[in-house]
Amino acid sequence: FLFMLSSMLQDEGVDSDEDDTSLSSYGSDLSSRKGYSANLSCSFFFSPHKRTGSLLSVYSDAGDFGNVEVQGSVEFAVMYSPVGELIIMIEQCQDLAIANPRKQRTDPYVKTYLYPDKSRRSKRKTSIKKRTVNPVYVESLRYKVKREELPDKTLNLSVWHNDSRGRNVFLGQVEIRFKTWDWGHEALTWYNLQPKVHCLKLFCICSKTCHLISGGSKNSTGEIHVWLREAKELRRLKPQGVDSFVKCYILPDTRKKSRQKTRIIKKTQDPVYNHAMVYDGFKTGEVSEACCELTVWDHNTLANQFLGGLRLSLGTGQSYGKKVDWMDSMDEEIQIWKRMLANPNSWVEGELPLRSSMTPRK
Repeated sequence: FLFMLSSMLQDEGVDSDEDDTSLSSYGSDLSSRKGYSANLSCSFFFSPHKRTGSLLSVYSDAGDFGNVEVQGSVEFAVMYSPVGELIIMIEQCQDLAIANPRKQRTDPYVKTYLYPDKSRRSKRKTSIKKRTVNPVYVESLRYKVKREELPDKTLNLSVWHNDSRGRNVFLGQVEIRFKTWDWGHEALTWYNLQPKVHCLKLFCICSKTCHLISGGSKNSTGEIHVWLREAKELRRLKPQGVDSFVKCYILPDTRKKSRQKTRIIKKTQDPVYNHAMVYDGFKTGEVSEACCELTVWDHNTLANQFLGGLRLSLGTGQSYGKKVDWMDSMDEEIQIWKRMLANPNSWVEGELPLRSSMTPRK
């Protein structure tokens, strides 16, 4: 998902009849396709975010009252002690953002969690340094944890401005997944601070092939299965949180009866959907011409608010020989679609950043 909303999509009501009913005349008749969905339950995966350059943080969460451009870096080291403790040595930060522009002031501190535990017992904090964007801490934060449990955990380290009225401001974060961590690396290291990333976790997308006997001949048709797992760090648009749902189309079919949606998950920025969607009736080669469009919405009585989206396809810019604006997948979106095509009848998994805006379908 990337996160300045340069344009907004207008969504029809959840149960509205205002959907476009256009149907592509290219390729086979999509009207024969059927879709169905189901709610599922499963365990969760946690993955580190891809590090990028400085971006505008529009993260909002309980205790975060800021909207500052994330910048700067933090120096720390990670080690596991012989007495069974995970130790995070916080050395210093450099070039942090100004949290209070009016007073030109930043009072930073560092906070850590050991995910997946996001409770108070997992929280550790350094002291607060006053009036500086280059704080020096030289402090250690410790967790009593078994070494064999660490591969399933992720360190979330974030920097915050402490406000005297409790209106703290998020200044950036770093996440380290211990599943792939080199425990021989104990030296102090600089890490660029990153913004909160709004992302959608797809447990799997798969294509299945089945064989139908029709008129004495054998015809191959396929299915696309999409299992929406959860979203993470959605933008908060209301004080009580986000009432989100995900909507799915397999383009070029935009008819209302082909649209599938998850249920609405209320009052959370980290919704767990565990919802499976199935589209069938694809002939050989048609999946390469298709695009799976997933959009996340905040449910409101009058008008739903766009939170972000994805388009999974080969990103060729055309479908069935015709140029289309919606075949605009990029990077990870293309890679997961390619993996699906290369591994029929197998599940593939992805955690993808939500786009903050999407080219309107034409």
